[in-house]
Amino acid sequence: MICIIDYGMGNIHSVKKALESFGVKTLVTSNPQDLEKADKIILPGVGAFDDAILGLKKKDLISNLIKHIENKKTILGICLGMQLLFEESQEAKDSRGLGILKGRIKKFDNNLSLKIPHIGWNQIKMVLKDCPLLKDIPDNSYVYFCHSYYPEPEDKNIIVTYTDYGLDFASVVWKDNIYGVQFHPEKSQAIGLKIIKNFISLC
Repeated sequence: MICIIDYGMGNIHSVKKALESFGVKTLVTSNPQDLEKADKIILPGVGAFDDAILGLKKKDLISNLIKHIENKKTILGICLGMQLLFEESQEAKDSRGLGILKGRIKKFDNNLSLKIPHIGWNQIKMVLKDCPLLKDIPDNSYVYFCHSYYPEPEDKNIIVTYTDYGLDFASVVWKDNIYGVQFHPEKSQAIGLKIIKNFISLC
């Protein structure tokens, strides 16, 4: 079973619909106990970092979420959901991240003379070729983004792909059983559905 965490933020309906298109058993939940029964977890996210952390705390989801990861079960963070996995964000006024991945979340520099937020289709350029989440995904594939902040991992070895938007930022990260994508696979048409199918197939 794949659990989609409902903490009051995120593009949950589209993620659930994409998973169910492959016939996989899916549960949208804010119940911490459900995470113990999950084979895999998706942490979606759209919105503000502080509000997201507060939502996870209010629903008492953080300890079971971390336990799931410590038990070597698979997790996928999408957009803000991925950003929450890191230690801190320039967006946050009050909250720290979950600290599961080392690094911080930075805001695009207004001096780049590019439209912020970064919305629309852009390419992912692979630097790690063996990531199972991107199995059979062509290099330079186009996926759909909607964000003003991006991850800056401390360990560059976890970066699977970069995307160019005035600078090269990490758009896919991977460490052991932890996967994160800055884009929205559920909105990325055939390529996105293939990535979701790969996620379903992960051990």
